[in-house]
Amino acid sequence: MAHRPSHQDTPTFHKNVPRGTFSNLKFVEPSSVACYLSYMTQIIAISNQKGGVGKTTSAINISAELANLGRKVLLVDFDPQASATSGLGIHLAEEGRDLYDLFFGRISLGDIIVESTIKNLWVAPSSKDLVGLEIELGKTPGRELILRSQLNLLGTRYDYVLIDCPPSSGLLTLNALGAAGKILIPLQAEYYALEGISALLNTIEFVQQTFNPDLKVLGVFMTMFDARTNLSVQVETEATKYFKELMFQSRIPRNIKLSEAPSHGLPICLYDGVSSGAKAYRALTEELDHRCYSSIQVPATANG
Repeated sequence: MAHRPSHQDTPTFHKNVPRGTFSNLKFVEPSSVACYLSYMTQIIAISNQKGGVGKTTSAINISAELANLGRKVLLVDFDPQASATSGLGIHLAEEGRDLYDLFFGRISLGDIIVESTIKNLWVAPSSKDLVGLEIELGKTPGRELILRSQLNLLGTRYDYVLIDCPPSSGLLTLNALGAAGKILIPLQAEYYALEGISALLNTIEFVQQTFNPDLKVLGVFMTMFDARTNLSVQVETEATKYFKELMFQSRIPRNIKLSEAPSHGLPICLYDGVSSGAKAYRALTEELDHRCYSSIQVPATANG
């Protein structure tokens, strides 16, 4: 009879992540993380090719918390499901003036950005038409770098650009990774969650070796974490063995308020700011901001 995994089983990370793939990846060194792109916009892709890991929930709430810290934030909703857009109470752009048209040069990113109800937070809403983008663009040269070129036009008007990626390794994710300087990985505290990491690490390595050698892994954080279960603790232990200092100390718990907030078009900090989910995202965001911006070193200038 085939073995059925139980909550008592310890996930085996090495079976899911090829050792060679992991060793070839580039990571942000924890000791110097604050100095990376210190005088440029921090462009961070939030990605995991496994669905249901809390990626969009994290994109919404980290963006909102960064804005609450006084950072100017742009959230780019690159998932055709448009959950980050609706989760902030924003309507999809009218046809002919959305992210889909951006890929065909009919409009620029700056034209579709809208203000959210949260001070310092702007959103580039998604488009349902993005689902067919890969087929329509075909093998157009430079198609993986369209978002990068559009973000370059924005200059440094934002402190952060967060990109909510779809749960796939297709053209949209490649565009996000081609534009980003860093990638942030949510990891669900479930038995099979580590399987998605293997595919993602392969994609990251491909991007690093082809069209974005500067892409680095900023860190990994746990979602849907329940410290009362052996499974959550075991998954975190296994992940920490491999990601080491790249693991964020803050963990996002299972929380009903986090599930309810998107239906009200609100981030958790506005829906229920004292919930465990709100406190967790606040702590995670402060940790992320510290990695990106604390102890910034001012470049030395030439004397005489």
